[in-house]
Amino acid sequence: MERPLSTMQVGMTASRLHLSGTDRYFLDLMRALPAVGISVRGMVIGEPAALDAPVAGVESFAPEGSSRLRRWVCARKTMARLLGDARLVVSHGAPHTFYALDKIGRRPLVVHFHGPWALEGRSEGLGAAGFLIRKAQEQLVYRRAARFVVLSQSFGDVLSREYGVPAARIRVIPGGVDLARFSGIGSREEARRRLGLPADRPLALATRRLEPTKGVGGLVEAMADVVRAVPGAVCAITGTGSLAEPLRARAQALGLGDAVRFLGHVSDADLPLLYAAADVTIVPSIAWEGFGLSVIESLACGTPALVTPIGGLPEVVRDLDPALVLQSSSPAEIAAGLIAAFRGPTRLPSREACIAYAARFAWPAIAARVGALYREVA
Repeated sequence: MERPLSTMQVGMTASRLHLSGTDRYFLDLMRALPAVGISVRGMVIGEPAALDAPVAGVESFAPEGSSRLRRWVCARKTMARLLGDARLVVSHGAPHTFYALDKIGRRPLVVHFHGPWALEGRSEGLGAAGFLIRKAQEQLVYRRAARFVVLSQSFGDVLSREYGVPAARIRVIPGGVDLARFSGIGSREEARRRLGLPADRPLALATRRLEPTKGVGGLVEAMADVVRAVPGAVCAITGTGSLAEPLRARAQALGLGDAVRFLGHVSDADLPLLYAAADVTIVPSIAWEGFGLSVIESLACGTPALVTPIGGLPEVVRDLDPALVLQSSSPAEIAAGLIAAFRGPTRLPSREACIAYAARFAWPAIAARVGALYREVA
C-alpha cells in the first residue's frame, strides 16, 4: 500500500447549530480520506470540537463572528503551525485560504470549488465594492491552484466561464453520502412515530439554508396552491438563515397554519429520520446550486427528491428518473410537482430504487477518487 499522503485542508465553518452543504461535505470528506491513505489536518472557523461528531485533525483557527482582522491573523498563525510535513494544501473556500496564501510556499494547491463566492454574494445583495474584493481574492487563490474539484459539470462550466480556468485542470467528482448513517432507518411510519409527526398527512421535506438563492420563499408560496389541491399536505423546512423570520411571516400571511413547519436546526441524529419520514423531499433552489447534498441523503433514506433545473441538481437525479427535475423554479412549477407527487406516489421512484441509486455516491468510492487526484498533483 502506498504511504499516506499528508494534506493540510482549509475549510469554511464548523458549527453545531448550522452547517452549509459545503461545510458538511468538508467534514465528511475529512472523515473518509484516512481510509484511502490520505492523512488530514484542517482548519475552520467555529467550534469543530463541539460538533455532534467531531472530526480528528480539524481545529478552529478563530471563533464565529470574529473580525476580519482577527481571522486574518489567526489563519496565518494556524496555517504556519499545521503545515508541517504536508505535501499538499487543499482549499474548500477562497476567503480563508487567501488569508494565508503566501504561507503555502511551493506546495501544490488543490481547490474544491463549491461555488462562485463573489457572484453568490451579489445574488444575495452584496455591494459593488464587496463583490470586487471577493472576486479579486478568488482570482488570486485560483491562479495558484494546480487542480480543481467540482461536484458537477455545471460548476465546472462556471469555473471556466467566470474565472478562465482551463478545462484540463478541472475534475468532476460528485459529493458523497454516508450510507451507514442514512440507511436502515426503518419504515416511513416508524420514522414519523419517533419524530411525533402525523402518520396520515402527505409530507414534503426541504433541508435548506434560509437564504435568497435557496428558493424557500418560492416553496412557501407554492404551498398555498398545494394545500388547496391536497388538503392536509405539510411541508417541513429545516435550517437557519437571514430569511427565517420573513419566511415565517409570509407563511402566516398566506394562512398556511401548520401546513408549513419551520424546524430550525435539526440534530445529526434526527436528520435521517426526517428524510425517511417524508413522502418526498424538495430542493427549490433558484441560483448557484452546485450539487445538492440533501438530494443524495434523501435518496439514501429511500425518499425521492424533486429538484429545480438549477446548476448541478439535474445531474444528480437525471439517471434515476428525469421526471424528478421540475420544469422551472417558479412557485407554480414547485406546486405542480408536489401535487403530482402527493396524488400519485407510484409515479416516483420506489424506496428500493432510491437506495440502490444512492449507493453510487458512497463515501469510500468518492474519497478514493479524490485521493487519486491528490496523489496525481502531489
